[in-house]
Amino acid sequence: MPEITFRIRWPDGTEEDCYSPSTILREYFKAGETYPMPEFLTLSRDGLGAASDRVRALYGHPCSNATAQLARIEQIAGRFGATEAVTCLSIT
Repeated sequence: MPEITFRIRWPDGTEEDCYSPSTILREYFKAGETYPMPEFLTLSRDGLGAASDRVRALYGHPCSNATAQLARIEQIAGRFGATEAVTCLSIT
């Protein structure tokens, strides 16, 4: 299964590489787009959930790395307010 990395910029300017076990995340995020925090969290949950479901369909178990990535996103997002935004810089 092809993996991808999506690079984001948090509201404080910090950049981070995030992991997805599936290219399906390209259906949720677009490089260069900025997302309000609530939308970013919803897209992250839905996209990484869908990616993990693809792993489950192929290997019989969900992807623990996708779950861990989502947990990290949610933890960091908790530092910011709902009116702030996250930018997807690239998807490779």
